[in-house]
Amino acid sequence: MDTTKRTAPLSNLQLELLKLYAAGVPDKYLEDLKILIARFLFAKARAKADQIWDEKQYTDELLNEILQRKA
Repeated sequence: MDTTKRTAPLSNLQLELLKLYAAGVPDKYLEDLKILIARFLFAKARAKADQIWDEKQYTDELLNEILQRKA
């Protein structure tokens, strides 16, 4: 019986993080790295949301109207 687990290959981000950890990053840097990655991903998500907002020509008034319907 084959008990080998099949997994997807590592992403480029995972490979870079493994290189970083292999270099011996001190624990005190881990929190800073988490914050840095979170801020980066947040900025990317916000930029995409802004792009969609502009493409669909959403307005603050429309958003307020939608929120009022949900209340």
